[in-house]
Amino acid sequence: MQFAIFGNPSASKANLAERNLFEFIRSMGDTICIETDYFDFLTNVLGWDIHYATVFKENQFTADAIISIGGDGTFLRTASKSVEKGIPMIGINTGRLGFMADINIDNTKEALQLIHNGEYTIQQRSMLELKMAGIPDSCPRYALNDIAILKHDVSSMISIRASVNNEQLVTYMADGLVVATPTGSTAYSLSVGGPIVSPETDIITLTPVAPHSLTMRPLVLSNNQTINLSVNSRSHSFLVSIDGNSFSCAEGTCIEIKKAPFHINVMKPNGYNFFSTLRDKMMWGADNREN
Repeated sequence: MQFAIFGNPSASKANLAERNLFEFIRSMGDTICIETDYFDFLTNVLGWDIHYATVFKENQFTADAIISIGGDGTFLRTASKSVEKGIPMIGINTGRLGFMADINIDNTKEALQLIHNGEYTIQQRSMLELKMAGIPDSCPRYALNDIAILKHDVSSMISIRASVNNEQLVTYMADGLVVATPTGSTAYSLSVGGPIVSPETDIITLTPVAPHSLTMRPLVLSNNQTINLSVNSRSHSFLVSIDGNSFSCAEGTCIEIKKAPFHINVMKPNGYNFFSTLRDKMMWGADNREN
């Protein structure tokens, strides 16, 4: 197999298992190519010798699978660079919490051996598409996790008028609104009270951030529906965040959010599934009481 590898070039430290990963892939007879910034970090900063790897820039590569080494943030950045290729992604976690990058770095040999042997499944993860004026060229138009509309200052809430399929829904008076995919249900949406959603479910969730009214609860929509938003703010501006990439907008800007015309393929070794990851990351069933 040919693996294209992305990583976090600003990591403060690198695990020895991360270095051994490249040698293990080579020992299986597979080949690797590494994104330029990450390769420069490994070779010039850490001094690792990876002479058997080829190097590529941005999305100028072909591969049977993409490996993202880092946390969920690295996985999201990798997804944004390869979204239109349709190449399945593998998330290897070198951080703390990881729902997308859910293969622990210390377990990579076992996981990659299963993938090498063809013992894996491919999961399709839906994405969101954002249409509006003023999106910076450096910002993605598609979100694997969420698109958030947020207040620009610390003092006052914003007013978000929402409609679904051109029918008025409600005007949210809140600090913001998180529009999330099932994959993003365990990210920002979860932290503001949104539901946990199985990643292969065909839905979109709307979760207000610190709403003025307690009756404003999370809402679940079919992902074939189009969401239109218009924002008013006392500061006359607000923030839009696309998978954590934020930029400022003027109030009154028309925003359209809907399911993207393509999806991300996620490769899971047999035995790795969402529910086992959920139990592990959320520590469900763990008893932390002292004996």
